[in-house]
Amino acid sequence: MLRVHFTAQDLARTRVAEGADPLWETVLSLHALRENRAEPALAAWRQHAVRHGPGPLRTLLPLVPRHGYFPDFLTPFAGLDGVEPGLEAVMSTPRERLRSELVLLSGHRALPGWSRGIADGEPAALRHLARSLRTYHHRAVAPSWPRIAERVGLDRALRRHALAQSGAEAMLRTFGPVMRWRPPVLEAGYPVERDLYLEGRGLVFVPSYFCRDVPVALVDDALPPVLVYPAKERVSDRAEGPRLRGYGGEALREVPSLLGGRVGTRIAAGLRSGG
Repeated sequence: MLRVHFTAQDLARTRVAEGADPLWETVLSLHALRENRAEPALAAWRQHAVRHGPGPLRTLLPLVPRHGYFPDFLTPFAGLDGVEPGLEAVMSTPRERLRSELVLLSGHRALPGWSRGIADGEPAALRHLARSLRTYHHRAVAPSWPRIAERVGLDRALRRHALAQSGAEAMLRTFGPVMRWRPPVLEAGYPVERDLYLEGRGLVFVPSYFCRDVPVALVDDALPPVLVYPAKERVSDRAEGPRLRGYGGEALREVPSLLGGRVGTRIAAGLRSGG
């Protein structure tokens, strides 16, 4: 369970993002790529994404596990302003954050040796990471951006209308049943027990096409608070599904081979020691 604690000042500063965040969509699409859900509407997209993004996927998949934690530095706040501002922020992440977040990730899974360069803040490694994010976004996510933008825009209009007509608390009630507003706390299903205290900073809600089931928050409470949540599905999305049925099966089977079988060797000890 995630519990987000609001003050009166937080309610006044809470808002909905202007649109879909390209880096959040990019990272969350890596989850959707490996899901076994029988969602026909995503099947053709999976086929396209695997066919056109094998190079970037070899870099990105080890950093974004199918479930659980992935580094906050992959989805910086600047991504709300677009792909390039977001990538500049990724490359400008302080070395201490890079290292600590990759140490945390290495506690959950083995990491390839090349991730050491990212942890050390090596400019070449960070440029390669940014290039992989950019290439995968342009090849796999951007072609679907009209659909993404439409769904996110419709969801945003719903939340904004409630906010403008009746205030922040009325908007918070529109998120049910995914989230529950029990003043002064917003509750949501979450993989772990967690309390997020906004402490006057407010909260930015980011509607997302690729976010599934439950909202996602940054792990580091010191970062600007955002809550990424599943944008309300259009009726037409469900109606279009059967036309895509039958695509994507072989594409999903190819995902493990993109990593060469094993992900790599654990580097947690080296990261922690700095050696």
